[in-house]
Amino acid sequence: MASVLKLEDVSVVRDGNTILDSVNWTIEPDERWVVLGPNGAGKTTLLQIAAAAMHPTSGHATVLGEPIGHSDLAELRPRLGFASSALARRIPRNEKVLDVVMTAAYAVTGRWNEEYEEIDERRARRVLAEWHLDHLAERTFGHLSDGEQKRVQIARAVMTDPEILLLDEPAASLDLGGREELLQLLGGFASDPRSPAIVMVTHHVEEIPLGFGHALLLKNGGVSAQGTVDNVITSERLSDTFGIEVDLIEQGGRYTARARQAVAE
Repeated sequence: MASVLKLEDVSVVRDGNTILDSVNWTIEPDERWVVLGPNGAGKTTLLQIAAAAMHPTSGHATVLGEPIGHSDLAELRPRLGFASSALARRIPRNEKVLDVVMTAAYAVTGRWNEEYEEIDERRARRVLAEWHLDHLAERTFGHLSDGEQKRVQIARAVMTDPEILLLDEPAASLDLGGREELLQLLGGFASDPRSPAIVMVTHHVEEIPLGFGHALLLKNGGVSAQGTVDNVITSERLSDTFGIEVDLIEQGGRYTARARQAVAE
C-alpha cells in the first residue's frame, strides 16, 4: 500500500520565521498518529500541509500520492477529512445538524441550492448514529453543546469516506464528560481496521485515545521524536519537548502527565 502522507525535508518559513524545520514524516494507511508539542511548535502548520491547504517553502510533501504544488487540489481535498475550530466557525449557527454533515458531500458549509440524493441523506444519518448524534439531526448547530459540536465536526469529516482523517485539537475546551465521551468514540473508530489513517493534534497526553499507535513530538518547528506511542510518549521525551520535568503515568493505555515536584531536602 502506498503511504497516505510523505514529508521529505519540509520547511515552512513566513516573514523570516521558521515555522517548520526540515520535517521528515511518513504515514501509512493503517496508522493512527497523535501530534503533540507546545504552543508555537508548528502543529497546526503541519496539519495544514497534510490537508493540502498550505505549500511548504522547501522540501517535498506528497498527500495520497499527489505532490503538493503539482496537483489538482480540487480533486484531492474531497479525499481528506478535516475537523478544526476554524472550520467550525464557518458553519452557520442556524444550520440543521443533518445538513452540516450532508453538505460535506459538496465540500461546502451552509446548504444552498445543492441537490442531494437519498443515498446522501442515508449516509449522513448513519454517520450521525455512529457518533451518537442521530437524535440531534434536526437541531441547529448553534444550539449544541461544545462536545456535540465537536462530534458533529468529526461526523462531517468522515461523511465522504476520506482516506485520511485530520483532527485539530478535537477535545479542546470540553469538560470531563464531553472529553471522555469523545475519546471513547475516537478510540473505537481508530480501532476499526476499516477506518482511514488518522492524525490528531493535541496539547495533552490525557487526550490520546486508545487505538492510536504512533506519536510525533514537535519542538521549535522540528521533530523531537516520532515512532510508536510506547517509545515516544515517555517522561524523558515529553520533558525535552515541553521544557519542563514531567512525570508520566500510563494506565490501561491512557496517559496522565504532571510537572515533577521538587523533593525537599
